[in-house]
Amino acid sequence: MIVLWIILALIALFLAVVLLRAACFKPLPEEALQADVPLFDAQKAIDDLQAMIRCKTVSDKDKSKEDEAEFEKLLHLLPERFPNVYKTCVLHRPDPRALLFYWKGREEGDPTVLMAHYDVVSVVEENWQKPAFEGIIEDGVLWGRGTLDTKATFNGVLQAAEQLISQGFVPKKDIYLAFGGDEEINGNGAPAIVQWFKDHHIHPAMVVDEGGAVVENVFPGVRRPCAVVGIAEKGLMNVSFEVRGNGGHASSPPPHTAVGTLSAACVRMENHPAPRRLTAPAKGMFNILGRHSTFVYKIIFANLWCFLPILDIICKKSGGELNALMRTTCAFTTMQGSKGLNVLPPYAKMTANLRIISGETVDSTLDYIRKTVNDPQIEINLMEGCDPSPVSQTECEEWAQLSAAIRGTWENVLVSPYLMLACSDSRHYRDLSDKVYRFSAMALSKEERGSIHGNDERIPLETIGKTVEFYLRLIKER
Repeated sequence: MIVLWIILALIALFLAVVLLRAACFKPLPEEALQADVPLFDAQKAIDDLQAMIRCKTVSDKDKSKEDEAEFEKLLHLLPERFPNVYKTCVLHRPDPRALLFYWKGREEGDPTVLMAHYDVVSVVEENWQKPAFEGIIEDGVLWGRGTLDTKATFNGVLQAAEQLISQGFVPKKDIYLAFGGDEEINGNGAPAIVQWFKDHHIHPAMVVDEGGAVVENVFPGVRRPCAVVGIAEKGLMNVSFEVRGNGGHASSPPPHTAVGTLSAACVRMENHPAPRRLTAPAKGMFNILGRHSTFVYKIIFANLWCFLPILDIICKKSGGELNALMRTTCAFTTMQGSKGLNVLPPYAKMTANLRIISGETVDSTLDYIRKTVNDPQIEINLMEGCDPSPVSQTECEEWAQLSAAIRGTWENVLVSPYLMLACSDSRHYRDLSDKVYRFSAMALSKEERGSIHGNDERIPLETIGKTVEFYLRLIKER
């Protein structure tokens, strides 16, 4: 009986601690912010972005599929649309696809780098409701490839600089506008710019590139819009799995063909996902957004010390973005075997795309793959890879200025760090700055986010103006 009472007392104590922590898990104080709407020519911003969309700047590893004339068309368009930028800023070209504008500030000190890329991915035109490169505007929406990724931010940065220069504004410290034209193929534009900074011993105080956005209904129980800013991004690796067999006629197959052997490896990988890691970006996100959630979710996020395993199970079962926030992910993307319907494959291959969580490396992930597959018949090779980025600071002036620019632009928004799941050109700045932030200055619906690299990419005209507003505020802060 005494043992039972002790057990009941411990359970009661546990529940009391859990509920008390949840009750105390209240929103952090938010500084009151009064922001005036900056003046700029909204119609010019729309017209200029429309003209950019009409430049078919599709980048491809196969250069025969690129149209260099379209890239030149865009580059000739810029000085016509942004004459003040070209008169005031010094343009460097570290690479044929790199544009680096130097805007001199009033004072000495480490500069700010504002990034975007002007190349886009290809399209399958017949799958679009509107032509992808005609810049059609209908019902308050601009259609076209690159409207979101990332000609909108490319346009927003240039619009803000053009407007401020026309007003006689000079930034406090130097600003660089850094644009690449081959980000979609992991080209040399951004690395060349970074090398230029290294050669000139320049270490940016802050770097802002594409990444998170203002989103709604993405965090459990939170009803307010959330501006998620990537303070780190996952690493990337592509891996091949290869099996060689004897081939032969399909009428008398062995117990396991080469394709079957690979399929078994695929199933083992999917059934044994990489272990969870609660990274600094995820902790920060749970700590800020979790405080605005419903009480049931607060119980979880305020008590991760005991509920993290349960959250992990939910993540593994559901997959998607929340699961990707917690672990290295592995997605099998291609597979090939015999070319004949009745021929056993003498050789079979599949490939996987992995996104590496902070705290792991390419080498440690390869070890995890080999231990999980555990089949000497399968040859596992690294095709390409890069480690996760370092985690950027959030307890600093730069983060506060970025947050203020976001909160001034989007009403009632919560600003939170997060772990960016994809890769961007900003990863190349890992050795130059510990304040690299990934934020696409737009409010994006789930449907709009799904159109990035997909069909029917488009942007509301109001969003174009909001992007300009954000950069106007941010530049004034710098």
